[in-house]
Amino acid sequence: MRAPRSLAAVLLAASLALAGCSGAGSDDSAGKSDDKAAAGEAAKPAGGGAADSASGAKQPSAGGKPAKSPVLTKSQIIRTASLTVQVKDVARALDTARAAASGAGGFIGNESTRRDGSGHEVSTIVLRVPQDSYDSVLSALQGTGKLLSRRSDAKDVTDQVVDVESRIATQRASVARIRALMDRASKIGDVVQLEGELSSRQADLESLLAQQASLKDQTSLSTITLSLSEPAVKAKAAKTDVDGPGFLDALGGGWDAFVTALKWIAMVLAAVAPFAAALALLYVLWRLVRSRLPRRPAPEAVSPGNVPMPRYVPSQEESKHTQD
Repeated sequence: MRAPRSLAAVLLAASLALAGCSGAGSDDSAGKSDDKAAAGEAAKPAGGGAADSASGAKQPSAGGKPAKSPVLTKSQIIRTASLTVQVKDVARALDTARAAASGAGGFIGNESTRRDGSGHEVSTIVLRVPQDSYDSVLSALQGTGKLLSRRSDAKDVTDQVVDVESRIATQRASVARIRALMDRASKIGDVVQLEGELSSRQADLESLLAQQASLKDQTSLSTITLSLSEPAVKAKAAKTDVDGPGFLDALGGGWDAFVTALKWIAMVLAAVAPFAAALALLYVLWRLVRSRLPRRPAPEAVSPGNVPMPRYVPSQEESKHTQD
């Protein structure tokens, strides 16, 4: 009787031990799963729940548990185009381009006008229009005249945008950690070291924010460069005459020479006119001054009868000879 009782006690103890081990193992696995779940919740970015709910239905993972599908990022594309159009009136075409840009909600980025070697007006205008109005504005600009050249480019920068956004989030979290450490720091040396680290990380964050703003501007607004030019004037073919110039040609040449001579004479008279006017004014002043001066009496006229004859005076030799 004692042997069966002892055997029963051993079996009972063994079953209790196995039950305890299985319970401990289940508790450990449950704890680990809870830790993993907590870590996953902590690693989720802000707004993750809304993004996951908007991404669609859940898909089962390898372990049988439902997994959330990844969020689809909208493509970020930089679109640029350049057009060269020949128009009859450059000013009117510029007004049309400005109206097309403002009507689409865009603006004029740059504008320049010049004249080429032949004296024709050439204008270049840069338009910034929203992505949704890119095609319509491009079609409107092509219709302003004769299209000479067109070039368009589309660059996908989605990966770059996502990378910059991720780096910004990481850098902001790093800055927040440094500020938290500064709040708990008690030594001056630690505070100085943390301030230097904070300045460096804030500079990196500002650089990333500038990149993000530039990418946002380029992806939200397309750039269209429009060049407008007037058509070249065709040179008239020179007329050849076997008999040489005729009467009308000679008459036309003489008339041109006459008109040219008159122009030169008019130019000379115009140049001399100020000096002639000054001399005339001086002459008038001289006449006025002379008329106011007292006049001298005129000398009396002497008749030939009233003029006394000169008296003859003999010389010494003649008088001596007379005495002898």
